[in-house]
Amino acid sequence: MHKYFPNSVTRYLSKNLRSEWELEWNETQGIHTVIVVPAICEYENIKNLLLSLSENSKSGFENSIIIFVINQQVTSNKEVRSNNNLSLEFLRTLIKKIPIDQNQKKIIEGGINIGLVDASSEGKEFDDKEAGVGIARKIGMDLSLQVFDYTISCKKIISCLDADCLVQNNYLAEIQKYFSKNNYSVAVVDFEHIIPNDEHNEKGILSYEIFLRHYVAGLLFAKSPFAFHTIGSTIVCDHEAYIKVGGMNTRNAAEDFYFLQKLAKNFKVQRITTTKVKPYSRESWRVPFGTGRSMTNFLFKEKKISVFDPNIYIILKDWLSLFNSDYSLNPNLIQQESKKIHPELYCFLVNRRFNENWTKILNNSKSSKQIDYQRINWFDALETLKLIHHLRDISFPMQDIKIGVENFFKVVQHSINFDPRSEISNQIQLLRFYLSELKILENNLYQNSDL
Repeated sequence: MHKYFPNSVTRYLSKNLRSEWELEWNETQGIHTVIVVPAICEYENIKNLLLSLSENSKSGFENSIIIFVINQQVTSNKEVRSNNNLSLEFLRTLIKKIPIDQNQKKIIEGGINIGLVDASSEGKEFDDKEAGVGIARKIGMDLSLQVFDYTISCKKIISCLDADCLVQNNYLAEIQKYFSKNNYSVAVVDFEHIIPNDEHNEKGILSYEIFLRHYVAGLLFAKSPFAFHTIGSTIVCDHEAYIKVGGMNTRNAAEDFYFLQKLAKNFKVQRITTTKVKPYSRESWRVPFGTGRSMTNFLFKEKKISVFDPNIYIILKDWLSLFNSDYSLNPNLIQQESKKIHPELYCFLVNRRFNENWTKILNNSKSSKQIDYQRINWFDALETLKLIHHLRDISFPMQDIKIGVENFFKVVQHSINFDPRSEISNQIQLLRFYLSELKILENNLYQNSDL
């Protein structure tokens, strides 16, 4: 079937599309939504995810497809290879629409269109140097550009999921609604980790999600343009935004962080809070950090999960206010003014050669619009995190969750109504309470922000 591609898509594909991997699917017209799922050793989770998606409205799948990128390294062990083979067989049965069990029958009857990229059979595996979630996600997202029907005028949406998560039954409808009716270019879907049954695991994932919410709420308080969660399974963008930033990167980890950072420099990262992605809270060998690694450290290395000292967010807020003022037109002056906020902010700027770098940027900027962009471009999400880590390492060490959360509530004047002597009887209940309040605070800060 000959397909029409806009010039921007043709140019992008000519530079980026890898010929080693192809999409297996029942080619059809009218596709405007693609969900990309990288998966390695995820046979059971793939079934669970598809069963979860099958609870969504059947009408939403008529113009949608879910692309699974089943991948492994050349050096992957027998367990990974065997599990991936089961995934390939399961998905190919779904593509052929010939169910051999009740689960497959339910998925097919749900109207889900399946696409498959085989990056695990012999000769198709990833080289050890490039293997990881980044390249798997990129291959699926790049191939999605070939799937869209560009003859229809609606938004062409690329949504990221992971195999080890579930979704609510309005997931697809809400994404399509927000992108079509509200004209979103980039968004992150709200999330809520699936809470394990045993107390120790529950304590770990509650603590980790508190850390995530505490951090993003702190960025919102500071009015950072990078105040959003960077979780791969929550990212959604349209094809134009994807192409504009050069597509997904091929990092083995933190691919979601760097991808969203690129997007945020060009588009407002919106939030979709009317539906949720539910990642599993499991330990994992797949990535060097994130949920899986944090849970591994908590469960097996007994590393306590803490939060940042809220004083860091105050310094960040004051710095961003200064940096976005007219003081920034004089690099030497703004660096001297930074001492008044905190001496270590000044030290950080000196170490980062701010004066020299910002002077060059100003000399090459021809308008206030360019300067505004360069502010975001220079002091981006990574530079923000570097400043936070510098302040943490030198002046403001990590705080216990109870201290750090309650101190933060005082800083942002978030009133909490509970009597610790009566309502909260154990640590799990206290963690649940903090998490619930941080979600409320995060939403309030976002709604009141002018970002």
